[in-house]
Amino acid sequence: MQLLRKIAFPFSLLYALVVYLRNYLFNIGVFSSKSYKTTTVCVGNLSAGGTGKTPMIELLILNLQQHYKLAVLSRGYGRKSKGLLIAKSATTVEELGDEPYQIYKKYPAITMVVDGDRRNGIETLEQQIKPDVILLDDAYQHRKVKPTFAILLTAYGNLYVDDWYLPTGNLRDAKNEAKRANVIIVTKCPATINNEECLKIEGKLKLKKHQQLLFASLSYAQELKGFTEGLTLTSFKGKKITLVTGIANPKPLVDFLNTQGVDFEHLAYSDHHFFTAAEIETFASKEFVLTTEKDFVRLKGKLKNLCYIEVQHKILDKGKDKLLSAINSVIK
Repeated sequence: MQLLRKIAFPFSLLYALVVYLRNYLFNIGVFSSKSYKTTTVCVGNLSAGGTGKTPMIELLILNLQQHYKLAVLSRGYGRKSKGLLIAKSATTVEELGDEPYQIYKKYPAITMVVDGDRRNGIETLEQQIKPDVILLDDAYQHRKVKPTFAILLTAYGNLYVDDWYLPTGNLRDAKNEAKRANVIIVTKCPATINNEECLKIEGKLKLKKHQQLLFASLSYAQELKGFTEGLTLTSFKGKKITLVTGIANPKPLVDFLNTQGVDFEHLAYSDHHFFTAAEIETFASKEFVLTTEKDFVRLKGKLKNLCYIEVQHKILDKGKDKLLSAINSVIK
């Protein structure tokens, strides 16, 4: 795979040129970016997945839903429906997409909408739902909408400044477009990251005067959810389990399980993978199957031996208070 990526370098130069021209045309006003009366908070990245957008959306929901009427607007990547869809109790994961479905099932009080046309999605929400805040999931590249507040995520160990453009690297947008963010959050940091390393990263990112930089680590739950209650990772001591992942970057979870002394085999699939009948049959033959929450929503009801581990962002050094304060200051 690495060899193929290197061979594809000329294509990455072409991709970078297209990205640069597109942004340039938005920046000079040839293509228009539209602002909206409703407060819009964008969560996104410059790379192709793996920075923790869904846990960040969930963190915002958890901390804003008591004070504001919330809606989440997503493209619904990988869904088998088209156009605009407002989630209802009977909506399936195939119709909504795995990440929007996960969010909606966890927080049914919010309005969950999927639409590839972000302007149409926002306008429909303003007309029909009238939320106080619309959270735009994975919308940093969608320049047709100018968000009220933009959160840019970049993963520790794979900062966007150290990356290159697709298909040689993982960047899907220009590095200098980071300037549009109000807050940049370095995700998946070691919980023990020290101030010296934070300052080093800050120097590499070269923030603008209007930007804040925060650091976050992943926090995994000890109690698992799924086919039985009260099951913890320690329940698997002395047993071999099967880890099934269909996410962009399973490495943090794999590393965490290794620190917990869990003996497991890892069956890894591509991001948003919809599992086949043959694959599900293979999983059913295993004693225990552990997966991510995003994968669980695609496998729920198809296996009796399935459980999942929840993950959250833990923003370090009182960063959550700083983030929420910045968002509250722009809500209309």
